Amino acid sequence: MFTQIFFGYCALMIISSGILAISLRNPVHCVLMVLVLFFHMAGLYLTLNAEFLAAVQIIVYAGAILVLYLFVLFLVSLREELNLDAFVPSAWLGRIIAVGLAGGLLFVIPSFILGEKGVWSMSAIKELTHTKALGQEMYSTYLLPFEIAGLILLIALIGGLVLARREANIPLEPEAPEESQTCGHPNRKEVSL
Repeated sequence: MFTQIFFGYCALMIISSGILAISLRNPVHCVLMVLVLFFHMAGLYLTLNAEFLAAVQIIVYAGAILVLYLFVLFLVSLREELNLDAFVPSAWLGRIIAVGLAGGLLFVIPSFILGEKGVWSMSAIKELTHTKALGQEMYSTYLLPFEIAGLILLIALIGGLVLARREANIPLEPEAPEESQTCGHPNRKEVSL
């Protein structure tokens, strides 16, 4: 009974903080609402007996990704961004589009079919623990996709380093040559030590 009440609380908080994250005017408050959303998603994972996913949710998303969002907020000129024209000219038109998208999603949900069950039974997962079972699947059955994802991230990291290095090596405007200072004689140059 407590698990169902906690699940409902987490679901309600996820929905409300998601709505607040896109409707608040202050970007820092929006990021804080996303933080609340991430923590409640971790709680939702705990109700589904996915402790590893809950820990990853807090460490990766609530820790690293949210800090990245805050860095972007502080690096962008917020005064200029807040004065931009809206993508959708009317708030009511945006709400109508949102309701239409939600209706389309609700229309598609009944056609959703669960995939086939994996080879891990609940008793095997309880005996081995979730993290070990996930690690064995990831590093045996899904090793090739895992390595491909790592290679793509490595290429993105190298690309970011190359772009950052190229921007750092942009030459500044050429300076005008300094005129030589003389000590009274037109052919004598002053030597500085």
